[in-house]
Amino acid sequence: MYLRAIHAETSIKALFELIQQNPLGVLTTAIPSTTQHFIQSSHIPWVLDIISDDSDAPVKGRLRGHMARQNPHSKTFIEALNAAGLPSASPLQQEVQVLFTTNTHHYVTPKFYTETKPATAKVVPTWNYAAVQVYGKAKIYHDSSAPETSEYLQKQIQDLSELSETSIMGYTGEGGRPDSWKVAEAPERYIDIMKKNIIGIEITIEDIGGKFKMSQESTKGDRDGVIQGFENLGTELGRDMAALVRERGEMKDAGKK
Repeated sequence: MYLRAIHAETSIKALFELIQQNPLGVLTTAIPSTTQHFIQSSHIPWVLDIISDDSDAPVKGRLRGHMARQNPHSKTFIEALNAAGLPSASPLQQEVQVLFTTNTHHYVTPKFYTETKPATAKVVPTWNYAAVQVYGKAKIYHDSSAPETSEYLQKQIQDLSELSETSIMGYTGEGGRPDSWKVAEAPERYIDIMKKNIIGIEITIEDIGGKFKMSQESTKGDRDGVIQGFENLGTELGRDMAALVRERGEMKDAGKK
């Protein structure tokens, strides 16, 4: 990821918060295979276990996820472990990457630049967005007969379901809201069958970086134009974008970026 200093987010805590608020990440790998593509990507919802928000910590956290056993990505993982003579619950030799992005992103038209465009016309379109990239080693749980695989998958799907039900759906059982759905509500035998059709993925976060590209590089006059332009769209996304551009602009002006 290209990280201009003016856009880079240096707080590990802030990057972790972005992941927690946007848990659907794109896992990308480059693993040799005799049957599958060398480069593969899969969209996976993740549970984040935070270990440390110290940028110097060798392991900053863990991402826990799962994917269908029939996914070509899964087949590549299992093939790679077998080729290396490694059992289930072993880490892959290759580094992996996971990319997270926010739902709040938008095209920025040059018409928003109310200071520079009238003065020089030296403006071009861009796109505002926020993203985090994680790098680390992935441990693959694929032996459905192994107790450690069953235990890992049981905890992972329970934690992911609880996270999604409460944080995303708001099903907390409080304030008149519905209670969250629990894995225990499904027949145990059915869950056991489902677990045999997925593999577990646990990634140790060894490196993490991210950015909030929200017009910080623009002059204050142009940023004000971008804020007004987004607000004038009259949409929820436009209002969210305006708020982020304002927030990041104020951080820049305060010397935090």
